[in-house]
Amino acid sequence: MMPFWDTYIGILILTVLKTLALVVPLLIGVAYLTYFERKVMGAIQLRKGPNVVGPFGLWQPFADALKMLTKETIIPTGADKVLFVLAPMITFGLAIIAWAVIPVNNGWGIANINVGVLYLFAISSLGVYGVIIAGWASNSKYAFLGALRSAAQMVSYEVSMGFVMVTVLILAGSLNLNSIVLAQKHIWFAVPLFPLFIIFFISGLAETNRAPFDLAEGESEIVAGFFVEYSAMSFALFFLGEYANMIMISGMTTVLFLGGWLSPLPFLPSGVLWFLIKVFICLFVFVWVRATLPRYRYDQLMALGWKVFLPISLVYLVAVAGVVEYFGWLPHA
Repeated sequence: MMPFWDTYIGILILTVLKTLALVVPLLIGVAYLTYFERKVMGAIQLRKGPNVVGPFGLWQPFADALKMLTKETIIPTGADKVLFVLAPMITFGLAIIAWAVIPVNNGWGIANINVGVLYLFAISSLGVYGVIIAGWASNSKYAFLGALRSAAQMVSYEVSMGFVMVTVLILAGSLNLNSIVLAQKHIWFAVPLFPLFIIFFISGLAETNRAPFDLAEGESEIVAGFFVEYSAMSFALFFLGEYANMIMISGMTTVLFLGGWLSPLPFLPSGVLWFLIKVFICLFVFVWVRATLPRYRYDQLMALGWKVFLPISLVYLVAVAGVVEYFGWLPHA
């Protein structure tokens, strides 16, 4: 007789438990990332940030959630109601399901598939649909302009991110994210691929519409971009989707360049704590950049993506492929 966990029902239950074990902390992390951002920006700008609701303002995310839940969702008269409601769900859903292949420890992933990098390619490419649908379904010129801006920006920087990820998988010799982390046991890929590490992280800022690349929200010219007509929980889903994407990009950066769960010091044990520390550091840089740098002009944004990042990532891709092919050098060999 087969053991319980080898049956279809057992596998299903195990998958659901693993999903809950990942998604629940992720949702709590998204909620408290908003608190963390406001506190860090408050410190940088010499003010206090949230400090009223609960001790040290720790209940502020729950107060914000309650406020959003009790507000009325207003759907514009001329909007496509089904797509209008569906768009924020798509954005938030894609930010969550991308985590299915990201390992937080050795073998600790919901799906340890051999094409994990390809899966992330697909999910990141689909992210633009939520934005485009939101802009079009709102029946608003400002929302549509913001959606077109955001779509062009996301597609432009996806190209460079794609070449960077291909370079990493050539160096690792695998599309499996668990194997990519284990390939960094001698040296993190951020060292030999430092320029690509910087390009990937900055492209992540653009991909998530974060400052200084938050052109899609340009308050001074298009009011608030593709979600200008959204309110209450539909707006909250876009808001949460952006922060979930920040955590996802930080997780991808950690896995691809910073050795995932591997300890930076040989005398300290590796584990999920190191993964969380590295993700936390990446998120701090996200917030630090927002509090420090002014917004780019749109032509500068496009020039950086197509004229700087794309050529550099292409040259590195060819160079790394050449070194691996002709010299047979791999950092983990």
